[in-house]
Amino acid sequence: MKSILVIGMGKVGSLVATLLSKRFEVKGLDKQNPTTELPFEVIKGDVSDKILLEKLIPQFDAVVSCMPYNLNLTIAQIAYESGKHYFDLTEDVPTTTAIREMAAKGSKAVLAPQCGLAPGLIGIVGADLANRFTKIRDIELRVGALPKYPNGLLGYSFTWSPAGVINEYLNDCEVIHNGEKKLVSALDGLEHINIEGNEFEAFSTSGGLGTMCETYEGRVDTLNYKTIRYPGHGKLMKFLLYELILKNRRELIEEILTEAKPPVQEDVVYVYAVVEGWKNQSLEREEFYRAYSPKIIDGKHWRAISWTTAASIVAVVEMVADGKLPQNGFIKQEEIDFTKFLETETGKFFL
Repeated sequence: MKSILVIGMGKVGSLVATLLSKRFEVKGLDKQNPTTELPFEVIKGDVSDKILLEKLIPQFDAVVSCMPYNLNLTIAQIAYESGKHYFDLTEDVPTTTAIREMAAKGSKAVLAPQCGLAPGLIGIVGADLANRFTKIRDIELRVGALPKYPNGLLGYSFTWSPAGVINEYLNDCEVIHNGEKKLVSALDGLEHINIEGNEFEAFSTSGGLGTMCETYEGRVDTLNYKTIRYPGHGKLMKFLLYELILKNRRELIEEILTEAKPPVQEDVVYVYAVVEGWKNQSLEREEFYRAYSPKIIDGKHWRAISWTTAASIVAVVEMVADGKLPQNGFIKQEEIDFTKFLETETGKFFL
């Protein structure tokens, strides 16, 4: 793998391409010219232009999509037909299912969706903990990307795709409960969490588990993923989406929330995983917890959500390039070795 096309030069995509450019020949693709100077060429073009994508993608060894979930499938399809490695950040289950169906037909290269923070890093961490047990009882995964200094009743700012957030809040969530795989409603399963003396809430959101329910079905009593927010957030989102029926007007609610809650520079990403089970005959509990803050990379300030998401996908690309992951077919995040992930140049950011 030498040349990579990164599609989408937004908050995360520009950093993904910057990190990749330290090792690979990188070009970006976006419908707008970059607002800041970048260490690689950016091709100006409409990402929804299928003819343009069919011309560009075959020129590269791999393509990384940093686009909203609803634009990924066409990109993945062209990469698959061209025999090029494909990576994305999607949390969308139908998109991932469609990509898996492509891979099942036989793919010459890697198809690796869901390489972000959740799904992505949290699944790698959860599987690493689970692998330490001879028998697993529970796997509970939690991630929150929050403003460090919240204001307003929502206590939130849209530091990443509003479309992705609303998608997570509306789609049903896969879980394993009482040993059975099932679907539960997003924004349900409210729980209260205390992190370093601060109170938070967490509730179910879709897509965070990636393919883990399939992997661990029949092996655990409980498996779930929940998003961490400041108290009261979930109740207000239910009011907006269901009582005001804005769930039927996604573009409108995205516009309202983007205007009301713009990105902040000082944010924090909480990553928390806990696994309970038996090590031989002993019932034990293993935990992973980190709070990631903004980071200076190449002299530029990057929000915590931006660098954690970007570094997650770049580390997976590095592992494929180094032969530490399969060279073709669908890659599940929980099959990625966390130790080897941390050994990559970008994975070291998480140490």
